Amino acid sequence: MRGEKKFFLCLAAPIAVIVICSILLSVTGGYAIYTANTNKRKLPVYCVERDDNAISISFDCAWGADYTEKILDTLDFYNVKATFFVVEFWAEKYPEVLKKIVDKGHEVGTHSKTHPKMSRLSVSKIEDELKSSVEAIEKIGGKKVTLFRPPFGDYDDELIETAEKLGLKTIQWSVDSLDWKDLSAEQIAVRVIGKTKSGSIILMHNNGLHTLDSLPLIFTDLQRKGFVFRPISELIYTEDYEITPDGTQRKIKN
Repeated sequence: MRGEKKFFLCLAAPIAVIVICSILLSVTGGYAIYTANTNKRKLPVYCVERDDNAISISFDCAWGADYTEKILDTLDFYNVKATFFVVEFWAEKYPEVLKKIVDKGHEVGTHSKTHPKMSRLSVSKIEDELKSSVEAIEKIGGKKVTLFRPPFGDYDDELIETAEKLGLKTIQWSVDSLDWKDLSAEQIAVRVIGKTKSGSIILMHNNGLHTLDSLPLIFTDLQRKGFVFRPISELIYTEDYEITPDGTQRKIKN
């Protein structure tokens, strides 16, 4: 008798769980409810929910400028406007290149002052990295800086909150070209083309060994498919939006 009672209790417990879950799913329309942590983590923008085939290509500039002017010529040829994320010491070492980026109508954001892992820094150090780099870039380029990409893609809530207070939108990427790994031009192009969809933000580097040669392959294919390149500030939303847990920025539907 005691064994039967234990068996009944063991059987009843999972049945009760199933019944409760079924009731919750019927009430919520099938969506899971997460209540363990009511504080939402701060997230940067990885990509944007869009249905107009608008995308962005970005270049991180920290080490060298050997290919940058030819990249600018290629962007001109394909009528593509890009976003360049620039480290302060790069801007100060290559001021004429930075001026040319701006003069050709491209967008410039900050990539920090010294390229550290910024989640390890104090708030005062974060502020210095951002304020100093923005000031230097604006002084050389003559355009207001509103975008920030964390070095190494490393961030935490404190970093994003500090950037927001300084008027900077934190931007990541959804398509990593891996051009920094010295893949061939064809490998880079296949990777980027295969992963790009409407609202994608593509990450590349101005001094990747085969980045320059991959661009004609990427632009020819994606433009043939109807994709339109825009600077990141023209891709993202500036009001009435939310960021989903996977970093997708989307309009809030009223």
